[in-house]
Amino acid sequence: MKNKILIVDDSKFNRQVLKNILEEDYEILEAENGREALELIETQMKEIAAVLLDIVMPEVNGVTLLKMLNEKNYMGEFPVLVVTSEQDVALVAECFDYGISDFIRKPVNTDFVKQRVEKLVNLYLEKNEFKEKLERQAFTLRNQYKLLQQQAEQLKKSNEKMIDVLGTVVEYRNMEERSHLTLVKGFTEILAKHMMEDYPEYELTEEKIKIIASASVLHDVGKVMIPDAILLKPGKLTAEEFEYVKSHSIRGYDIIESIKDLWEEDYVKCSLEITRSHHEKYDGGGYPDGLKEDEIPISAQLVSVADCFAALISESVYKDAIPIDDAYNMILQGECGVFSYKLLECFRKAKEELERFADIHLEAREE
Repeated sequence: MKNKILIVDDSKFNRQVLKNILEEDYEILEAENGREALELIETQMKEIAAVLLDIVMPEVNGVTLLKMLNEKNYMGEFPVLVVTSEQDVALVAECFDYGISDFIRKPVNTDFVKQRVEKLVNLYLEKNEFKEKLERQAFTLRNQYKLLQQQAEQLKKSNEKMIDVLGTVVEYRNMEERSHLTLVKGFTEILAKHMMEDYPEYELTEEKIKIIASASVLHDVGKVMIPDAILLKPGKLTAEEFEYVKSHSIRGYDIIESIKDLWEEDYVKCSLEITRSHHEKYDGGGYPDGLKEDEIPISAQLVSVADCFAALISESVYKDAIPIDDAYNMILQGECGVFSYKLLECFRKAKEELERFADIHLEAREE
């Protein structure tokens, strides 16, 4: 069981301050430098719930220890919180590059330290449990794929299961409720059916719509690559942090690209389009590629509107839910960016269907 906190600081006084804060809830391990810390980590890895790390220390300093932990692939096993009085911005950035979960300035605040440690420890415990579960599911899926590769219908089911597993990772990593992905998927399908009926030039079919809707849950899969300290930050992001978050579209594209051989070409194509381009805007003002008009794949256009509408009408830790009529008008009036006039016309026609779908699933969440 992970119930130990490792405090790494060359100052006995500083170690004692942190120990006094945490010893009621955790068993405390202490190290005076990075060398001692690494020895403790390697012998008690399975029991360490978090590491509180100073930067300036003799023999092996904090940054060097972070580098060593990265080289040994230990950083994903527990959260590392840097606790220091160091003011060098470049040094702070380097620590985040190595994958730390938080940065706390000295002198520390007792309540803040307890809250941050507890939150990150619980998050990592759940994440590692989920990782093991996901690995077992992925192993099962790979075996299923080998057995069913000659059976087209079974292969499609396997593809959908793969997407569902990845979608579950997304919702967990983003601390989102399942209802958001359900709304995005449902809204995407509703809008796509109207586009198929009114605008045949997009060559949408029932089968393609099914694939697009299924792949829509992967639109934010790249956020699994964003550090906890940025993605879970309770306050407003800095400009640099926001740019880092925006990189999730390319990171998501790279994730899908790396596993494309495990599923069908049509699912891969839609997933790549959606992950990379769902933040593009019809006037060219989106990212990451500045695509405009129908340079943006229709799959990504559909998910962009669906995701926007779902986010507006859903409550989150950052905002209250917006009434459906208000959210509907915000999108039509361009307050959420520029969308295709054809897509907005379908959005207008689909209002009642979208509202019914939202009412059903938002009520189910409240129950």
